[in-house]
Amino acid sequence: MKVFVTGATGFIGAAVSAAFARKGHQVFGLVRTPARAAGLAAAEVTPVPGNLHDPDGWRAAADGCDVLVHCAVEYSDRQWEVHSRAVEALIDSARRAHRPRTLVATSGAWVYGDTGDGVADETSPLHPPALVAPRPASDDRVLDANGMLLRTLVVRPGCVYGGRAGLTAGWFESAEKEGASRLVGDGSNRWAMVHVADLADLYVKAAESAFGGEVFNATDRSRFTVLDCARAASRAAGAGGRTEAWSLAEASATMGAPLVDCLALDQHVDSSKAVRLLGWQPRHGGFADGAARYFQAWKAAER
Repeated sequence: MKVFVTGATGFIGAAVSAAFARKGHQVFGLVRTPARAAGLAAAEVTPVPGNLHDPDGWRAAADGCDVLVHCAVEYSDRQWEVHSRAVEALIDSARRAHRPRTLVATSGAWVYGDTGDGVADETSPLHPPALVAPRPASDDRVLDANGMLLRTLVVRPGCVYGGRAGLTAGWFESAEKEGASRLVGDGSNRWAMVHVADLADLYVKAAESAFGGEVFNATDRSRFTVLDCARAASRAAGAGGRTEAWSLAEASATMGAPLVDCLALDQHVDSSKAVRLLGWQPRHGGFADGAARYFQAWKAAER
């Protein structure tokens, strides 16, 4: 298949692009700067210069592909406006080809809100915190486009770790620089998590499947608390397991309340649907078990 990936040099998008290429697909990756194009080429991905703000610049590349994968994120005040425009452009491209096409769009487990002692699956009601409140409408737009020659799928990852580290990078960085891994709150909450390589494998399996109009959660089976993970990161970074708890008020003053509300969520998100329908099996046991490995990967990426 020919595969077009937005955000192809991002944390998730780079892993997804490489995973498709490893399976023998011809991959085209949207990249904003020439400096980052070399990394794509090294992963056997053809760079497509452009950005989400100007769909006309990459529409031709998307039109020529069988699978469209949306991994890009615009971190700005216009995030959801830009995201919505990109989704519409991808849907338009997929329909205009008049041949079978597949669109896989990235969502996130935060849309389920706080699950507490319960478990959320793809049928659960959504309670998104303010930071991701517009996301369900975008997911619905993707799913509503399913039909005729177009298959559409939505992937909802948990907090992604491994490689360049994602949100877990903060634990490594604070442990190295300040002697303790800093966490938001007391750490008694649990994050739904997934290793970036396992997540990339799910995208490939979803695109290669015959399913359409479906949501797939992507989380591993670990149930470590945030404190367990922060302590493991601290040990891996040489800080002896020491942690520093930020109150929600302190963290909000530095990071902003919308993000802190998400980091404070207590979530258990089930991914058995992807296991059952796609044959997906997350192979990483959880962040705490492999923290030393993930620290080394983060350090290498930092260099």
